[in-house]
Amino acid sequence: MDSVPRGPEQRRPGSSTEPDSLRFGVLGPVRAWRDDEPVATGSPQQRALLAALLLREGRTATAAELIDALWGEGPPSQALAAVRTYASRLRKVLDPGVLVSESGGYAVRGLGEGALDLAAAQELAAEAEKARNTGDLCHARDVLGRALSLWDGETLAGVPGPYAEAQRVRLEEWRLQLLESRLDMDLEQGCHAEAVSELTALTAAHPLRERLRELLMLALYRSGRQAEALAVYADTRRLLADELGVDPRPDLQDLQQRILQADPGLAEPSAPMAEPVTVPVRPAQLPATVPDFTGRASFVRELSDVLASASGAEGRVMAVSALAGIGGVGKTTLAVHVAHGARSAFPDGQLYVNLQGAGARSAEPETVLGSFLRALGTADSAIPDSLEERAALYRSVLDGRKVLVLLDNARDAAQVRPLLPGTAGCAALVTSRVRMTGLAGAHLIDLDVMSPDEALSLFTKIVGEERVRSEREAALDVVAACGFLPLAIRIAASRLAARRTWTVSVLAAKLADERRRLDELQAGDLAVKATFELGYGQLEPAQARAFRLLGLADGPDISLAAAAAVLDLPTEDTEDLLESLVDTSLLESAAPGRYRFHDLVRLYARACAERDEQPPGERGAALSRLLDFYLATAAGVYAIERPGDRLIDHLEPTQYDGLRFSERQDALDWLYSEANSLLSSARQAFQGDRLRRGVDLLWAAKDLGESGANSRQYEWAAVAAKEAARAAGDRQAEGRARTALINVHLVAGRYDEAEEEASQAVRLAQAVGDFIPLYWASNDRGIIALIQGRNSDAEEHLLTAIDGSREDGNAPLEASALCNLSRVRLAMGNTTHAIRLAQEGIRIYDRLGLTIRLANARYALGLAYTSAGRTTEALAELTDALRMFQANRQRLWEGTTHFRIAQAYFAAQSPASTAQHAEQALAVGCIGGDRMRANVLTTLGESLDALGQLDRARACWREALSLYEQAGAAEAEGVRARLSPASAA
Repeated sequence: MDSVPRGPEQRRPGSSTEPDSLRFGVLGPVRAWRDDEPVATGSPQQRALLAALLLREGRTATAAELIDALWGEGPPSQALAAVRTYASRLRKVLDPGVLVSESGGYAVRGLGEGALDLAAAQELAAEAEKARNTGDLCHARDVLGRALSLWDGETLAGVPGPYAEAQRVRLEEWRLQLLESRLDMDLEQGCHAEAVSELTALTAAHPLRERLRELLMLALYRSGRQAEALAVYADTRRLLADELGVDPRPDLQDLQQRILQADPGLAEPSAPMAEPVTVPVRPAQLPATVPDFTGRASFVRELSDVLASASGAEGRVMAVSALAGIGGVGKTTLAVHVAHGARSAFPDGQLYVNLQGAGARSAEPETVLGSFLRALGTADSAIPDSLEERAALYRSVLDGRKVLVLLDNARDAAQVRPLLPGTAGCAALVTSRVRMTGLAGAHLIDLDVMSPDEALSLFTKIVGEERVRSEREAALDVVAACGFLPLAIRIAASRLAARRTWTVSVLAAKLADERRRLDELQAGDLAVKATFELGYGQLEPAQARAFRLLGLADGPDISLAAAAAVLDLPTEDTEDLLESLVDTSLLESAAPGRYRFHDLVRLYARACAERDEQPPGERGAALSRLLDFYLATAAGVYAIERPGDRLIDHLEPTQYDGLRFSERQDALDWLYSEANSLLSSARQAFQGDRLRRGVDLLWAAKDLGESGANSRQYEWAAVAAKEAARAAGDRQAEGRARTALINVHLVAGRYDEAEEEASQAVRLAQAVGDFIPLYWASNDRGIIALIQGRNSDAEEHLLTAIDGSREDGNAPLEASALCNLSRVRLAMGNTTHAIRLAQEGIRIYDRLGLTIRLANARYALGLAYTSAGRTTEALAELTDALRMFQANRQRLWEGTTHFRIAQAYFAAQSPASTAQHAEQALAVGCIGGDRMRANVLTTLGESLDALGQLDRARACWREALSLYEQAGAAEAEGVRARLSPASAA
C-alpha cells in the first residue's frame, strides 16, 4: 500500500477540527494529539482501554465488557480496579467531558468531526464510492488514496487483548478491500505499470487473496507480460490446492481463459492517464568523503554488505540502514564514506539530502521529493503538489533503477518514510540522532564513540606522526579528554595543527580543565557545544529539565530510581523522560534501568543547568534529593544486614525516601550495583549543608570498604570526607570520617595509620559529644592493638567498646567486641575463655539473625578451636564462616578465612589441603594487606615443604621475607631462618 504515515502535525482529510482540538488515531499505534502535540496515552493496557472506547463510536462499554476486551477469559484478580485506574489516568490527560462514566461503564463522547482517523477514513471511503458510481474515477481514486494514507502501520499496533486482535483483523480486511478498489481504479485509468510492483508485494503478503491475484494478472497482461500473468494463475491454482484443497474462483478462471485467448476486452482503457514526462538522469549528489577517514572497519563492512545485497542479482527487497548516535559521533562521515564505496553497485545514481532534523526547521518531505524528482529528470510541470502523489511518482521513477539514497540528519521515521525507494535494487542510508525504530525492516546501527586506538589514529593523521610520536601519552590524554568523540578529536587536532608553536602537552593541559573544555573544543565553524546545542534545543521543557539536572550527578551512570529522586518525579514518568532522551541520543542506556551520559555531553548538561535552571537553588536541591535517596536506601540495607544495630539511629535525617527491600539478597544486590554511583554522590556532597549526610552515607555503606572490589574507591571518598570536614571546621563530621577511615586502614594492613585515625576520632567525638564513634573506635582500637601484640591495650579498648555498646543498646557491636576480645584472650593463652567469649558473640548474632556478623563470630570461634587443638570443630566453624562471607560478597574476609582454614589443616598435618586453601587466599586477597599476604605465603611454603616441593616453598618464603622487611615486621626473622643454608641442609 502506498500509504504515507501521518505525523501529528498533519490534518485528517475531511477534518474540520480546530488546531487546539483533541484528535485520536487507531489506524496504527493508538495515539492522541492536542494542538498538534502528542498526548501520552499510557501503558499498552491503558491504550487498549482507550481503543475499545474509541471504536464503540460513543456507545457506552460496561466494565465487564472492557475487562473482557482487555483480558478475555483470564482477567487478573484486580481487573476492575485496573480498568478504573486506566480510566482515571486517561481522564486526566484528555479534555474535560471526553471520557465519561455512565451506567457502570465508560464512553468517549464529544469528539469533533474527523477527530478519529477511522471516522475520517470511513467518510473518505464513502465519498470515493459515490464519485466512482458517478463515473468520476480521478476524484474517487484520489479520495481513496487519501483514506488509505491514514493508516500508519499495523492497526492498533502493540495493543493487547482479544478485542484489539478482533478489530485488527476486521480493519485490516477493510483496508485491503479499499486497496483493491483503488488498484482496480488504477488499472481502469491505465496505471498498470505502476500497479505491478505494488501488487507483487501485496500478493506476497496475502498469498491466498484471489482478488489481488486477479488484479496482478490483469496488470501484467496490460504491461505486455502475458506469460507472467499466466504464471501467476498457475501459482495461485497450485497454492489454493495445497493450502485449502480448492480451485480458483470462477472470476479468476475466466480471466485466465480470456488472457489465453488474447481477449480484446482486456486491453488497456482508451483514455489512460497521462504519464509524467521524465528524462532519465544519473544524479551524483554525494558530498565529498574526508581524506583522513579512520577506523570503523566493522561498521563499514556491515553497511557495505547490506548495500551489496540490495543491489545484487538476486534482487532482494530495497534495503534501509539507519545509523543513530550522539551529535559529533561521525554518522555522516561514516555514511558518506560507505556510500562512496558502494557507488559502483548503484550505477543509476546517488541522491543526498541534509534533512536538518536537529535544527529548528527540518526539511519538509514534499520539498525534498520535489528536489529528488528534478534530479531524476522529472519536469517541473509533471511534479504533483501533494506529498502522497510526489511519493508515488518518486517510487515510480525509481522502479527498475539502482539508486542509492542518503538521507542525512533525519528528524524521525515519519520524515524519512516518504523518501524511501519502493523497489528492489535501490537502497537508503539514513543518519539521525534518533533511533529509527519506526522504520519497519530497517537495519539499525547505534554508532558509539571511537576506540582509544582509532581516536589516536585520527588525531595522528590530522596533527602529523612526528609531533605525536614524541608525546604519545599527552596525545592519549587529549583524545580521552575529547571523550573519543570524532568531532571533538577533529577540532582539537585541527587547532593543534594550525599552531606550530604548541606542543601536544599544551593542548592536553588546556583540555584538562573541565569547566573550560567545551570552550576549547571549537575551531572555525566547528564546535562541540554547538552540536549539542542543536539537540538540546529540540527538547520539550520536561526533557530539557531532566537533561540538565541529571547531568549534575557524578558517577559513571545512574539508576532509574536514583534519577527519579534527582527529578522529584514518579518512577514511571522518569522512565518515560529518560527513554525519550535515549531516543535523542543525548543519554545512553547503559543497561536495563540504568542510564549514562557521554563525558562531553555531561559537561554540556551542567553548563545548561548553570545557565538555564531556575530557580538556581534547584541544582542543589536535586543533588540533595539524590544524596537523601542513597543515604536512606543504604541505611535500609544496613538495617537488613545488621538487625538491632543502632548506627542507623545516629545518622543525619533525610527528607527524601529511599528504596525498601523485603529480601536481603535484593538489598545486597542494590548496594554493590550502586557502589560507584553511591560513593560518587558521597564525594560530591562534601560541601555546605550536605557534608554530614555525605559522611554518614560512608558509614551506612561501610561494607563497601571491606568488599575488596570497592575498597579503593571507598578509601578515596573517606579521605576526601575527612579533608572537607577539617576545612569546614565540622568536628562531628571529621570524627565520623576518621572512624570510617579506621576500617579502611585495617583492611589494608596499615595499623599505625588506623591507630592514629582511631585516637583522633575518639578525641573529636568526646569534644562534640558524639557518642557512637567513641565505642566504635574503641572496638577498632582493640583490633589494632591485638594485631600489634599490645594485648593489655587491646583488652582495655574492647572492654570500653562492650560497655559503650551495651549502654547504647547496640547488641551487634557488643557481639563484635566480644568476638574480638575472644581473640585477645586467645593471644594471652586463655583458650577456654576465648571459646566462651566467641560462643557468647554467636548467641547474640543468632538471636538477631545477623548473618554477615555471625560469620565474624564463627571465624573467631574457629581460631579459638584451632588454638585449642580441636581441629574438626575449628574447620566446621571456619567453613561456615567462609560460606557466609561468600554469600555476603565480603571478598577480603573470604580470602582471610581461607588462610585460617589452611592453618587449621596444617595443624591437622594435612599439607595438601593447607596448600589448596592458602593458594585460594592468595588469589582472593586478605584483610591486612601485604603483611597478611606474607603470613599466607609463609604457611603455603610450610605446606609445600611438607609435600617435598622445597624449591617452590623457598620461593614463597623469599617473597614473604621481602614483604615482612618492607613492613618492619618481627616475623621476618623466622622466615629468614627458614631460608638459611643450615635450614636447607
